[in-house]
Amino acid sequence: RPIALARANAALSRVDLLCETAGASIFAVLLSRNHPLTCVRLSCAVSLCSLPLLFFLGGAMNRLADGILDRSASAGPAPLERPGRHGSAAVGKAWETIRHGWTEYLRQPVLPASLAYVLVCFNVALAPGALMTTFLIHLGVSASVLGAFGGSSAVVGILATFVTPYLVKELGILKAGAAGLVAQSALLGAAVVVFVTGPVSRRGALFAFLGFIVASRLGHMAYSVIGLQVVQTGNPMGKAKLIGATEIAVASLAELAMMAVAVVAGDAAHFGCLAALSAASVAAAACLFCAWLANPTDDLRRLFPC
Repeated sequence: RPIALARANAALSRVDLLCETAGASIFAVLLSRNHPLTCVRLSCAVSLCSLPLLFFLGGAMNRLADGILDRSASAGPAPLERPGRHGSAAVGKAWETIRHGWTEYLRQPVLPASLAYVLVCFNVALAPGALMTTFLIHLGVSASVLGAFGGSSAVVGILATFVTPYLVKELGILKAGAAGLVAQSALLGAAVVVFVTGPVSRRGALFAFLGFIVASRLGHMAYSVIGLQVVQTGNPMGKAKLIGATEIAVASLAELAMMAVAVVAGDAAHFGCLAALSAASVAAAACLFCAWLANPTDDLRRLFPC
């Protein structure tokens, strides 16, 4: 049921975006009424206090989901394993799980789709985040423009969660994913062109630059939902959790690598290079996915017959 799965994934992404938007909005209200240091302390206190709850919910989720992807619903619950007595055994088991996860990840039949998602995660400059916010503050952009940029990006992302199931229904899951990547790549390329051809310190160029980035969030969120569905559909149920967790780890490494490059650059004058790298990574993701689509393997035809 690809349409139902697309709607479920879109609903989860929508809730995630709404929570992020609400959290950022509350922090902005606090920041407008209190000293920044007070807001940072309050944020740290909230994070520390919520950590036990996160551990509890994560454990509950793991217990409730245990065995769902590995066996039929009629099967009994999986037996609980007793923890090992020695730390070395736990470390060895953890290492074996990581090695097995990498092996299964590289062997999955929909690896190009997953790698395309990882390449998209290299885009940390042309996205509403800490790097872009720092650059805009360096340019002297007003707080109202910063707020409008972040808010419009969130609204477009939420809008994408409503559009994605319709795209999957009309185009099919693979063509919808290609459309999202191509749209994001084209819009980010236009943003880089605006950045290079005219100083973004001018009001018109700045609004065009930010507008292209905001519009690109539509393609970004669409492929985030579709890429997840491709991995869910293309892998055996018993391996989906392991492969999905490994993909998240690889994507996090991609973001960390780009942030390291930003730290090494260290100067706002080098932001153009970071923007070009970000746009190039998304373009590479679009090319990889479209090439995979244009030369389908037997596994791809079997998994996605439409």
